[in-house]
Amino acid sequence: MIDEMLKLTVIIGILTAMVRIATPLILAAIGELITERSGVMNLGVEGTMLMGAFGGFLVAYQSKSLLLAIIASILIGGIMGLILGYMTITLKIDQTVTGLLLNLLASGLTLFAFRLLFKTDKVITIVRLQSIEIPLLSKIPILGEVLFSQNLITYLAILCVPLAYFFLYRTRTGLIIRSTGENPKAVDSWGINVNKTRYLSVITGAMMAGLGGAFLTLGLSDRFVPDITAGRGWLAIIIVIAGNWQPYRMLVAALIFSFFNAFQYQLQGAGIKVPYQLIVALPYFLALIALVVVRVRTLMPQALGEPYVKE
Repeated sequence: MIDEMLKLTVIIGILTAMVRIATPLILAAIGELITERSGVMNLGVEGTMLMGAFGGFLVAYQSKSLLLAIIASILIGGIMGLILGYMTITLKIDQTVTGLLLNLLASGLTLFAFRLLFKTDKVITIVRLQSIEIPLLSKIPILGEVLFSQNLITYLAILCVPLAYFFLYRTRTGLIIRSTGENPKAVDSWGINVNKTRYLSVITGAMMAGLGGAFLTLGLSDRFVPDITAGRGWLAIIIVIAGNWQPYRMLVAALIFSFFNAFQYQLQGAGIKVPYQLIVALPYFLALIALVVVRVRTLMPQALGEPYVKE
């Protein structure tokens, strides 16, 4: 009986951690989905999340307000999106090069700013977001603790999936965004400003990535360390592809990748000597397999990565 209870506790712990770890991935991936559906590929997601993580941590430390920290992270993400939009949409600079440059800029800038502002060897922490138990739902066995005893940003991330689906596939604005990514010339012929649509999509997606970054320092941890994103921005892009540009499939992909991360943390905590590098790398191997499968029937926007020049 005791062994069964311990096993159940371990399973609940892994699943709860899975949802928590998936939070920034879901936010960044849904944001990238909106961006790519408009025809722009934002490879600067990693840098945007990093800037959001640092900005949120800094504002939380200075103001002691988590709400202001979240708002700051979203705004910083929007600024990163605006920069990307100006360089790729207005100046027509290569989208791949621009994204990589933004990642390098964010990595160097956050490291420099952190060392400049916090001149100490001590670990600096903040009060992070607390879990919010949803009445009645949090009392459901297993499911209540896994899904309904999380923090605010996690709830927002989960809610973003059905909202993104409804927005992209059930609203006129969503139709315009998807059409812009498929055939911008046709959208232009309807009298709709293609560049404006892409700007708004890029900025919206970057704001979500900024919020995902904020979760790393406000919800998942209580401190900032250089390059705290640790490849999550790149994984978010892979999730979009692995989910074949569909919100619900992307959610499944994010949860699968996060499960293996949560599982390897559990193994380390239990003292089981298994090369954790293999388990950490497993999601990326699965992503490669998913890319091969998706390639057979891809829903990738036809005009993705192509700058639009009005004739």
